[in-house]
Amino acid sequence: MASIAAVLDNNSGISRRYGPGLVAVFVGGTSGIGESTARAFIRNTDAPRVYLIGRDQTRATEIIKESQQINPDSQITFIKSDISLLREVDSACRLIQQNENKVNILFLSPGISTVKGRDETEEGLDRKLSLHYYSRMRFLQNLLPQLVKGGETNKAAESKPPLSRVVSVLEAGGENALYLDDLSLKFHYSLRNCAKHAITMNSVSMEHLASHYPQISFIHSFPGIVRTRLNRDFGTAAKCAINALIVIAKPWEIPLKESGERHLYAATSPRFAPRAYSDSSTDAAQGSDGRNGSGSYRLSPNGSTYKPSKIMELYRADGVRSVIWDHTTGVFAQVLRKQNLEP
Repeated sequence: MASIAAVLDNNSGISRRYGPGLVAVFVGGTSGIGESTARAFIRNTDAPRVYLIGRDQTRATEIIKESQQINPDSQITFIKSDISLLREVDSACRLIQQNENKVNILFLSPGISTVKGRDETEEGLDRKLSLHYYSRMRFLQNLLPQLVKGGETNKAAESKPPLSRVVSVLEAGGENALYLDDLSLKFHYSLRNCAKHAITMNSVSMEHLASHYPQISFIHSFPGIVRTRLNRDFGTAAKCAINALIVIAKPWEIPLKESGERHLYAATSPRFAPRAYSDSSTDAAQGSDGRNGSGSYRLSPNGSTYKPSKIMELYRADGVRSVIWDHTTGVFAQVLRKQNLEP
């Protein structure tokens, strides 16, 4: 468990530890936990370069104006994008890659709350499952070359450790059995199934990638109860029900600003070092399920790593990690073919 004092102490020392000029991409960075974490990153870093990706131009303009007053040396770019569509993910990534040869932090928190059933985008994917899983993994896949570069030691500043982290905010610890013959839920769709598929595939895919990219830390976090604007598209009755639940859960609520600080801690603390730089003699390197130097971490709201999960162990032993990642890249290729593009 990380106390809030330890979290703030870590965050205040980010520039001292890693140096100036860190590059961070916040997908879903114009609201909720993404916005809060982006603001914390800008407050605590020296001359950062930040990319906010979302749909709300007005909100982005406010965030940029307020953040640059706090940190005038920050460079903040807004990329307007409907990231439920993989083609728009690709366009956003191309814009980043035109300007950056490295990325230190890729922060993924886009999402939607809905009471609808399956809602297919024009690309044939369910909108909720795309936002919570496929689009996140497409950002990750596209920006892997820049993340690998961020994880390399800078010969000009060898006293500073490298930093390369991917943080996906969803519900680590809530993994459950999947329909392995229907991962996109064409035939078994329900909101519950959509949630468990997104959660489990996030954890499994990031553990799979950690085994191939030891320079990068892959973190799947559960933020706990945090009041955001995720229910903004609900009707009046649904909003009232959600607000009533929030009142009941008030004693367990984590303030939005604190959640941002805690997620910045996850993105920068030496506790969550990648496999290539971890010290397996310490708890800092235990990984998602307490496995030495895994480079993949599943975090609870207080920053603790979850204990071994039966389903994660089963899927690891049965080789399901590769099955899920192959499915994911296959979906990407299929969508690109439909758009008459090269996969």
